This record gives sequence, structure tokens and C-alpha cells, in this order.
Amino acid sequence: MKKSTLLHLRIPFSFFLLPVFLLALSVSYTVNTVNLLLAFIILHFLVYPASNGYNSYFDKDEKSIGGLKHPPKVTKELYWVSLVLDGLGLVLSFLISMEFLLMILIYGLISKAYSHPSIRLKKFPIMGWLAAGIFQGYFTFLLSFIAINDLMIHDTLEWSTQIPGILSTLLLLGSYPMTQIYQHDEDAKRGDTTISQKLGILGTFHFTAISFSISTVGFLYYFIAYYSFEVAIIFAAAMMPVLLFFGRWYLRVRKDSKAANFESTMRLNLISSLMLNGFFVFLWLS
Repeated sequence: MKKSTLLHLRIPFSFFLLPVFLLALSVSYTVNTVNLLLAFIILHFLVYPASNGYNSYFDKDEKSIGGLKHPPKVTKELYWVSLVLDGLGLVLSFLISMEFLLMILIYGLISKAYSHPSIRLKKFPIMGWLAAGIFQGYFTFLLSFIAINDLMIHDTLEWSTQIPGILSTLLLLGSYPMTQIYQHDEDAKRGDTTISQKLGILGTFHFTAISFSISTVGFLYYFIAYYSFEVAIIFAAAMMPVLLFFGRWYLRVRKDSKAANFESTMRLNLISSLMLNGFFVFLWLS
């Protein structure tokens, strides 16, 4: 495998998507250890990298993208490797259940529709935003939950399961525009129109702040209703570093829009992922 192909798979970037899986694990009640390990590998080492590679192949970015400050030139190998990884993910999904396999197949098709030039949801600001938020949030939460607990989809209809799934999407709908904030010129050059372009740089910050506040209040309600007030307080404390960095970054961007750059975006992603992953691991262990 060429180095450029491996880089464009952006396997370490899966860490930023890990909170949804850990949320599903933290609220699980009958953990199937084999399914847990299989689902983790399928999502974070096969499906997500395949989606990254497929997206990179059709985008052919020349400037920074999520997880890669200087993306190398893509080759046809990247396209085929991404399809092979998707295929391996489907084969392993069969070992969990047919329902899980079907959901992984749907996720893969949506991720391809997001990038492929014949559909390219990415060029439609609202559709692209909703597709990313719903399928990387709620949909991934549900497929993770049914795998970890060895359930069928109809077993997830209780509010105790639906609420965290919905909240994961609200969190992603708010944070997703921030991942596009430094790519406005690159996206415009390809003819794509993202939600962040429509909002503008400061508008993206304002939108994310409002969405983050709504989802945080929702999580606090959920933890108080289904766990305890103490758990809600710990969650709020875990989010403080994210809020502090976001606020300081916002003030810098108000002075100079060039501060809305790749480095700060990745730092925000890293801090939020570290805090969310840490909290959900704590919740699971406790």
C-alpha cells in the first residue's frame, strides 16, 4: 500500500468519532464482549477509514483536510482500498447479525453518496449537514447499541435508548460546521456549498455555540433523569475545557478571521473528543 493511500485513510481520525460508540457502550446494559470488539474494529478500522479514503479520492483536496494538514496526491489505489475495507466491514458484520450488516451497508452507501460526483450530498448545504449529523450520530449510535447488547432494532425504542441517540446527533449537527470552517475556499473551488459557508465564519461559531448549549442541556436532563445529579455535574465539568477553548478561539477569530484555521479546528476536535471519550468511559465503568 502506498504511503499516500494510508495517510488518506486517516485511521487516527476515527478517534474523533469514537464518542458516539462509547456513548452507546456507556448506556448499555447487557454487553456482548465479542460483538463489542467486532463492532469497534468494523467501525473504527474499516468503515470510517473507508469513508475517509473514498471521500478523499473524489475530493482530491490540495489544502488541509480533517486529520491531514498536507494531504498527498490521491491515486486509484485509494479508491480500491476503500472499497476493500468496506467489503471486509460487511463480511465481519455478518458475524454480529444481519440487521447490523444492513445498517453498516446503509451507512456505507450514504457516505459514498456524500462524496460521489453523481450525487454528492456535500454540495447541498442542508442535505449534507443532515446526512453527516444523523448518520454519524443517531444512526451510528443505534447500530453500535444493537451490536453491543446483541439486540434487534425494535429493542431500541425505549426513551432511555432513543434520547442519547438523538442527543448524539444534536451534538454532531452543532459541531460538524466547525470542521468545515477552514475549508471555505477549497470547497468553493470544487463547487461545493457547505453549511459553514452559508453561515460564514462568525455565524458558524454562533450556530455551534447555540447547538452545543441545547445538546448540553439535553444531556444534563438525561443524566439527571436516568442516572443522578452527580453524574450530570461531572458531565458539565468535563465539558468546561471544550467551552474555554471554544470561547478563547472565538475571541481570536473576531479579531482576525484567519485564526479560523486547520490547527485550531483540530485542537477543538481533540479536546472535545478527549473529554467526551473520558466521560463516557467513566460512565461505563461506574
